[in-house]
Amino acid sequence: MNIGFIGTGNMGTILIESFMNGNAVKQEQLFITNRTLEKAYNIQKRYPNIHVMPTNEEVVKHATIVFICTKPLHMPDVLKQLRPHLTDHHCIVSITSPISVQQLESLVPCSVARVIPSITNRALAGSTLITVSERCTEADRTTIEHLFRSISRPIYIDEPITRIASDLASCGPAFFSYLIQKFIDAAVQQTPITREQATTLATEMIIGLGALLEQQLYTLPTLQEKVCVKGGITGAGIEVLEKEVGDLFVHIFQKTHEKFYEETEKVRQQIDNIRD
Repeated sequence: MNIGFIGTGNMGTILIESFMNGNAVKQEQLFITNRTLEKAYNIQKRYPNIHVMPTNEEVVKHATIVFICTKPLHMPDVLKQLRPHLTDHHCIVSITSPISVQQLESLVPCSVARVIPSITNRALAGSTLITVSERCTEADRTTIEHLFRSISRPIYIDEPITRIASDLASCGPAFFSYLIQKFIDAAVQQTPITREQATTLATEMIIGLGALLEQQLYTLPTLQEKVCVKGGITGAGIEVLEKEVGDLFVHIFQKTHEKFYEETEKVRQQIDNIRD
């Protein structure tokens, strides 16, 4: 089965690289394009047997499962352009959260699914969030799950939790990378440690923390209990966190949901204009 990619920006490229590293597909099975074709050709330089197509329509002619990796506001127009070329044999896979599978179904005559990836998939780790439409065939569902099982842990989600699930799984690496960088910055600012030393120690700590959780040696609460001796130094640090973190993540989720609803409304208006 041939796989298409329309859009080879950050996440499109990460998925292609991940599928290659995870041996999910062969290079010859991939047909890709981008508004700026140079980006697609840059991928082909590393994977010379991938096919670069000049247009979106050409991708659909050669591929059965087609990933649309464009920005949310570009997607309705892309799907309108592709609609005359889609058949019952196609399956469109969106990777953007503001467009529901029901909206996707309203724009194309074929199977649709939404898969929200994470940058952690580049290391063949983390999760991917899958929502399938009623029209999605069992064969397409099996194929999509197989593809993403090679690079992640696929998790099926319902529409109402799309945004918060995306915050946790997909935005989470950026949020916690920012916090870890602040952790390192404070260490360098307050002590004689070098940035290189602090970065190495913090990085190895995070890798080790992940290993403990992956091997189910500890849960998050028990990790705190094991490290935080009552009346000790770690406990003093936890007291500061308890006082200063407060509703930080509540405010983060409020902000991401606010932006999400703005984008979903803009997308809805675009879709309504296409239907009219």
